[in-house]
Amino acid sequence: MTDTPDPTAATEPASIEPGPTRPDPASTSIDTGSTGWQQLPSRAVLLCTIDVSVSLAVVFAIAGVMLGVLTLGSWVAVASGLSGALLGAGIGTWIGLRRYRNTLWRLDAHGFAVRRGVAWQRETLVPLTRVQHLDLKHGPLQRLRGLATLVVHTAGTRHNAVSIDHLDAQDAERLRERLGRQLDHDEDA
Repeated sequence: MTDTPDPTAATEPASIEPGPTRPDPASTSIDTGSTGWQQLPSRAVLLCTIDVSVSLAVVFAIAGVMLGVLTLGSWVAVASGLSGALLGAGIGTWIGLRRYRNTLWRLDAHGFAVRRGVAWQRETLVPLTRVQHLDLKHGPLQRLRGLATLVVHTAGTRHNAVSIDHLDAQDAERLRERLGRQLDHDEDA
């Protein structure tokens, strides 16, 4: 028996639907109409962890030395200080990684927004009409990694500045230009 196609059967052309498209990583333009939050660049992980781990290492080392001196003597103080520094650096690294993953920003038609926090999430929105002036800071470690800090000064007395550390330097410049154009436009009107 041979298989022959049924001439009465309707054949529909197979439709090919495009799959989800991924943004081009080389394209770093800021989509001002987007509602999506953007994460800090991966180059910022090291600086986010250094910020917290060094300070906690110092605090835990001091606490370890004090505990060692008060309990058993100077040699124990050195060992407990080193142990405290390692523990503090480990906890600080964990906190820094969580802080990196949970720091997001976006620029849309409503303004510039920053979202931070793990247990207590805090979202700050700066309407474009409230921007007074902008600062861009590049620390030495940030310059080495191509990062910057953007500070948006706002009209008002409470929380009159919003800053976001460790942005990609090009994104920070584009944000400053976009927010600055809005500021110039408002002054001209």
